Amino acid sequence: MAKGAKGECILYPCYFNASLSRKEGRRVPLPLGVKVPVLTDIERALKLSNVKYRIEDHHHPAYWMRREGRVVAIWHESKEALIKKVAKRLEVKR
Repeated sequence: MAKGAKGECILYPCYFNASLSRKEGRRVPLPLGVKVPVLTDIERALKLSNVKYRIEDHHHPAYWMRREGRVVAIWHESKEALIKKVAKRLEVKR
């Protein structure tokens, strides 16, 4: 798994993809997943949560052919807490 600098968490769109299984990279419970997550959705959720971030033109190693990009968030708590926080904001948007 890719690691950012201390205090950073890397988020990929596949973490929130409801069409993927946990084995395939989904990191949220199915009810919190979205059909086709994109970086702009994650970016919007981070803005609503007042979390600083930057977008990078990297891809998840398992999905290198998709070139979806990733978000690096400035976060000092657990990565799972950030993923849940973002997922709940994505859910509201639906």
